[in-house]
Amino acid sequence: MTRHVLIGVALAVFSVGEAPKSDSAKLIDALQPYQTFVGRWRGVGQPKRGSNKGAWQEKADVLWQLTGHDTGLVWKSADGPLWKSARFTPGDKPGHLALHVTLPDDTRRTYVGQPDGDKLTLETAPDGDADVHRLTITRLNENRVIWLFEQRTAQQSFFQRVAEIGFQREGTRLAAKDGSGPECVVTGGLGTIPVSYQGQTYYVCCTGCRDAFNDDPAGILAAWAERQTAQKK
Repeated sequence: MTRHVLIGVALAVFSVGEAPKSDSAKLIDALQPYQTFVGRWRGVGQPKRGSNKGAWQEKADVLWQLTGHDTGLVWKSADGPLWKSARFTPGDKPGHLALHVTLPDDTRRTYVGQPDGDKLTLETAPDGDADVHRLTITRLNENRVIWLFEQRTAQQSFFQRVAEIGFQREGTRLAAKDGSGPECVVTGGLGTIPVSYQGQTYYVCCTGCRDAFNDDPAGILAAWAERQTAQKK
């Protein structure tokens, strides 16, 4: 009898508690400070600051990837000589982030680091050539981001500059919710792409969120409704 009472109490406590978050919800929570990256960017790269020698131009698209195996907040570069894609995920340690970079030759490099205000500094472990790579991402504002690539040998204590890419957002539209447009029902950013479910139109901020919505519209809308209710409390 006592055992049945205890089980009933445990079930009652569980039923009124918060439902466990999905992997996508945990991912969005961890990377929410970088929601403003979503959108299209134009970059100018310079091996030497202030010099056009060896400079190049590239474009990048940033979107959420919430389905499949390689989930995260993904930068995809077009015609960049230093990298092809970069995927942000939560790091193994609390407060840390990991950046999984695919290089032009399709090899991969993983950077790990911790944000400090608007600056995020990430480093790799020594690679096969005993080189350590560092990437410093500085957000000057919602429309301007600088990526500084550096490297050193494992024996050196200082990093040498490889190149710097200054990214400027295409156009003037912000990728963060600012009260001037609809909200992305997946991440809470600025909704720019319409999606439909059961005759109703909603908005998402990128094609990655669109794919996540189409994969589970009922679940996405339920989570969105919960956020809306929590914000009103």
